Amino acid sequence: MMDTIKTIIEIGIIFFFFYYLLLSLKGTRGAGILKGVIFLSVISFLLVAIVAEWLGLKHIPFVIKEWVLPIFVLVLLVVFQPELRRLLLNLGQSRLFNLLSIHTGSQLTDEVVEAVMGLSGKKHGALIALEKEIGLKPYIEGGIKLDSAVRKELLETIFYPGSPLHDGAVVIKDERIIAAGCLFPLTDNPDIPKPYGTRHRAAIGLTEESDALTIVVSEETGKISVCLHGQIHSDIDKNKLIQIINENYK
Repeated sequence: MMDTIKTIIEIGIIFFFFYYLLLSLKGTRGAGILKGVIFLSVISFLLVAIVAEWLGLKHIPFVIKEWVLPIFVLVLLVVFQPELRRLLLNLGQSRLFNLLSIHTGSQLTDEVVEAVMGLSGKKHGALIALEKEIGLKPYIEGGIKLDSAVRKELLETIFYPGSPLHDGAVVIKDERIIAAGCLFPLTDNPDIPKPYGTRHRAAIGLTEESDALTIVVSEETGKISVCLHGQIHSDIDKNKLIQIINENYK
């Protein structure tokens, strides 16, 4: 009876692991690759086991267990390194871990929201990233360092179409504008709708690589979007923007 219960528990743990892994990889190229790898691996191991049993080969299963499987796991870790990093980020961004994060500064929220609404009304494209637990140093170093207080007027000036920094992104850290003109990695998620341009794809890409909160203003429509955990939320109004920042940044 105890052996049966243990077996059920083991199966449940394995099922949960692969289910969560596939759920985390959903919408990425890694999901299709993983499904193919799992299918081919199961078929291959079954065929080898059947042939070894049929021919009475005792050393082949031992070699597979002691040598092939560890190497196979190591190869998977290398191949799926970006996806595994995203999985760990998702775990770190869960509600449980978010309870441990403390941010302050309603003034920051007010300044950012007012700037975004002003840019939206003028249809001035913008991309703002709010750094959280995971540092954005590599992207900050690629931009122009400012280290200035967060002010509505400064943000609107940076993203004014005539500004040399308007095509890049602004990074806010510890309630200060750390850098402008930053470049973020573009998402390779094939499910992102085609109408989204480079700014939106960069906003999504950064939140796939970090726990940052990104805000995008479309240059074509003036619409506001927010990206979190690799997901984009569009058509955000002022009240919703305030709510999102307060819930996910403070």
